[in-house]
Amino acid sequence: MQEVLNCSTIQLKKMQTSYASFQIAAPPGAVFRAKKNGTTITAYRSGKVMFQGSDTTTESNRWHAETTTTNQKKVPKGLPANFASWSVLGSDEVGTGSYFGPLTVAAVYIAAANLDRVRQLGIQDSKKLTDPEIIRMAKQLLTFLPYHVVNLMPVKYNELMKQYNQGQLKALCHNLALQTVLQKISPTKPDGILIDQFVAPATYYRYLKNQPNIVSENVYFQIKGEQAHLAVAAASIIARYVSLLAMDRLTEKAKLTLPIGAGNAVDQIAAKLLHEGYSLTDFAKVHFANTKKATEIAKRYH
Repeated sequence: MQEVLNCSTIQLKKMQTSYASFQIAAPPGAVFRAKKNGTTITAYRSGKVMFQGSDTTTESNRWHAETTTTNQKKVPKGLPANFASWSVLGSDEVGTGSYFGPLTVAAVYIAAANLDRVRQLGIQDSKKLTDPEIIRMAKQLLTFLPYHVVNLMPVKYNELMKQYNQGQLKALCHNLALQTVLQKISPTKPDGILIDQFVAPATYYRYLKNQPNIVSENVYFQIKGEQAHLAVAAASIIARYVSLLAMDRLTEKAKLTLPIGAGNAVDQIAAKLLHEGYSLTDFAKVHFANTKKATEIAKRYH
């Protein structure tokens, strides 16, 4: 895993002092290099500081609050009183806490003129709907709303997790989904963009700092964003719908019903898959602790 911060000269000096007892040989062009708790920290004269290792987040988080990155954006605090009546592009994700299945992010644009039509479908947060209700609503929403879905199936997800942490991956997917819908509706611009908040806005933009195109104009963040605007509720439903279809395909491939979540039932099914010779990389987010638990359970079958 790797994270990069852009620091001031004063910040570099603070870091160099802090890591004095951990310093190792530095490469050409570097101010210093240190190794602490399995993380290698390399600081360059340009102000770039690179954190590399199995757990870069813990170490780099020490400096985030004091670091100003070039891509950090000013985020409006709170939503305007009439935000629910705006034309809004919203995004939401599902699957981050479930061992089996994909990470799915959807972005949906609802123009003010379509709000009543969407509302009449009885739309609400997908977590409160049954699977048949999600399927019925999603099929209707897809017929008239501009949308885009980024659906990372387990094989691709696990590949990307070698390069990013889950928070970074979610940010990248949200940005891509939003960017794609903005292209679809261009030259129309939404009155606002609402991201269902999963991390502090400053951290969200830090995760995107090396991306060429970052959606940042009129962007708002809201925990439980589906309660603030129908666009996020619609994104939640469409993401859940695509995730359900993906789970059906994985269940067919496994010849076993794959449970959601990350509890004991998940461990048992994962162990059965291992026992039958399957690779969990094809079905699950293998960085979860369930992988280790399932491996231990599978050993008892022999």
